[in-house]
Amino acid sequence: MQFRATFLIVSLAVSPMVSGEEFEDWEGEAELGVLITSGNTEETNINGRLGLLHEIDEWRNNGEFRSAYSETDDVTTSEKYQASIQSDYKFEGSQYLFLRGSYEDDRFSGYDFQSSLTTGYGNRVWQRGERSFLDLSAGLGYRFNKLEEPDENGNRDEEEAIARLAGQFDYALSENALFRQKLSTEIGLDENNTITESETSVQATVVGNLSMKAAYRVQHVSDEPEGSDDTDTEVSLSLLYGF
Repeated sequence: MQFRATFLIVSLAVSPMVSGEEFEDWEGEAELGVLITSGNTEETNINGRLGLLHEIDEWRNNGEFRSAYSETDDVTTSEKYQASIQSDYKFEGSQYLFLRGSYEDDRFSGYDFQSSLTTGYGNRVWQRGERSFLDLSAGLGYRFNKLEEPDENGNRDEEEAIARLAGQFDYALSENALFRQKLSTEIGLDENNTITESETSVQATVVGNLSMKAAYRVQHVSDEPEGSDDTDTEVSLSLLYGF
């Protein structure tokens, strides 16, 4: 518990340290709020998130780090950590090549951990101003997951080639409000296990760099581990600090 709390505090404390002239090409946001889950866990938790973006003429790099933790009577009832990093090499205006890595540790998912590495092509097919755009991407890669319990063949490792399709739609509702839709699916080319994730969110500025954000996230696993639900949902309301 102490380590998990420290992880969350450090993540949120990073925000004032990465501002200023020394990091003028960086921007990001730190988020803290209430998380209500259904599926493998049905609890009210505290969630934390740190997002970072670095963009120059030819490169765009972004990272996202999430954590959720709760306990009742010293018993852990929910524990999830996620991290993803993507680097885009931009060319021909709106087109780019990407390299992406992701890692997830969800104590109640039936997996010890899940990870993937993908590379491919993307295109910002529409853009209006700086805050409204539509990105679409497709690529190939590799997935490596480890089950908590061996399957019927005594194996704990799941590894296969995957195809990844993803999109992100940002739309500025006003100068102070933003709608965002993220959708991705990673399709197993060997075992045919497909993992699909969707996140719909709306955020509005409260004052200065502080915003309120409401989000709905869904993750569906087509071939879930035995004893686990195939769909997890999250509804969250949080405060977001941009820097």
